Amino acid sequence: MHAPDLLLLLLALGFAWSMGAHYTGACMGMPHASGSIGARAALWTMAPLTLLGATFLSHGVLVHVGHGIVAGGRLATPAAIAVIGAAFALTTWFTQRRIPTSTIQILVFCIVGAGSALGLRIRWEAIARLALLWVLAPGIACALGYLFTRLFDALPGLRGGSRAGPLVARALVVVGGAASLAMGANDVSNATAVFLSTGLCGPLAAGLVGGLGLAAGVLTWGRALLRRVAFDMVKVDLPMATAAQLVQALVVLAAVAFGYFTSMNQALIGAMAGAGLARGRETIDTRVMLGVVRGWVIGPLAGALLGYGLALATRGL
Repeated sequence: MHAPDLLLLLLALGFAWSMGAHYTGACMGMPHASGSIGARAALWTMAPLTLLGATFLSHGVLVHVGHGIVAGGRLATPAAIAVIGAAFALTTWFTQRRIPTSTIQILVFCIVGAGSALGLRIRWEAIARLALLWVLAPGIACALGYLFTRLFDALPGLRGGSRAGPLVARALVVVGGAASLAMGANDVSNATAVFLSTGLCGPLAAGLVGGLGLAAGVLTWGRALLRRVAFDMVKVDLPMATAAQLVQALVVLAAVAFGYFTSMNQALIGAMAGAGLARGRETIDTRVMLGVVRGWVIGPLAGALLGYGLALATRGL
């Protein structure tokens, strides 16, 4: 393996590791916050499911990202290094500050920035389709979160919120596991779709390598992000949490089934907002939610600028 390819591989593994930690709160934060599962068990439940999703369910998304954003579907290895280096740096920065953000949006706009710097033609129609999905997904998740919460409240045995029984607690762990599977399928392309763009390997190997990095991030650095979303965003009880986590998994897996990827955090926060609205607006911490939205705005802009600069800097590799 040539030195630039090795550097790309190491950067992709590092990026996947960072994302694995970043999304522990989005996948298993609420099961842990509700007391349904301990921190250690949550991380060890999430890691293998993330690896399975990345290895076996991600192929459509990997091909879409690897070949669908830049015209011709090819990136030189130095350009891919710039893209992954920029996305890795920004995701790590957000993670260190415990700010949930959209890694997907960061990656796409890193590609846009790098492609613009190198004079490549960007498929703006593909960006527009992704942007439409990013806009629609939180609203759909919000509506479904509201509906599922009201449905669960209407079911015998689930009334009473936090007094709901152990069956609901187990169901929450199950849907957290489904979200972990969805995260692997959805987000591994952020780190390793460029392997397809450069011709380094095919989708199965790209999914496996990225999945190993994601699982390592969950186990080694995930505890810090595990509590952020559930404890700071919305005051949830078991039926609310189960509804929100189920909706997140359904929305993300539906996108993956069509070869698209969408934000895990946006889907979860939309679903949590809907669950909160079903119980009254006082359950939503607006200040924290606005901080997250600010991260979504800053992330793509920073990705485009940093991708542009690093692409210029790495042209000679």
